[in-house]
Amino acid sequence: MRVHTVGLILLLAAAASCGSAAAPPGPDPDLRILFIGNSLTYVNDLPGMVRQLGASNAARPVTVASVAFGDYSLEDHWNRGDALTAIRQGGWDLVVLQQGPSALPESRANLIEWTGRFAGEIRKVGARPAVYMVWPGLGRRAAWDSVTDSYAAAATAARALLLPAGEALRSAYNADPGMPLFDADGFHPLPLGSFGVALVIYAAAADVSPAGLAASAGVTSYPATQVRVLESSAADAIARFDH
Repeated sequence: MRVHTVGLILLLAAAASCGSAAAPPGPDPDLRILFIGNSLTYVNDLPGMVRQLGASNAARPVTVASVAFGDYSLEDHWNRGDALTAIRQGGWDLVVLQQGPSALPESRANLIEWTGRFAGEIRKVGARPAVYMVWPGLGRRAAWDSVTDSYAAAATAARALLLPAGEALRSAYNADPGMPLFDADGFHPLPLGSFGVALVIYAAAADVSPAGLAASAGVTSYPATQVRVLESSAADAIARFDH
């Protein structure tokens, strides 16, 4: 099992103004995001990409931290305890929760249950829970709707912010199947795929449009045509799930 954790090492950068808190943002100068997940969070340093996008606006820096272990579900995180310790240190604006595709009925029930439990702990420290929607492997594309429905149901039940990254990647993949979004296993993202996820998370957390974010943040690592597809797909997914 691969294990990765950024623990409580805080990474600073610039960010846009935040609309992610349950109440209007207070006077604190930074947007603090804690990620709890597995390899779909730590591969390509997704939290670091979100931090990098914060450079799109110098008005509010971004602080990120993560607790991520390979193949972990939210129930696994709860039982291990590291994630709860990180949450309870407080000071977060948003805590992002992620596990595997959870397409099967029993997996959906598990996702809903443990998202709800974590949401209660997150609200105790004055933060807002968020749910990072993932995707199935490309060999199981028929399950994509079920994955989407599972994460949407978990967010609704927990009254959490839904981050529809999986739908954004589906739109980008459908627009250009040749884009290098996924690794050879058809599931884990390549850097471009993780960047598409980061666009969704940062834009939703900071309540800004994904359009032009890469340029504003000075991100030049990817072809401009592909970035435009990802930004458009992120904007579309956020709009469709903004309830």
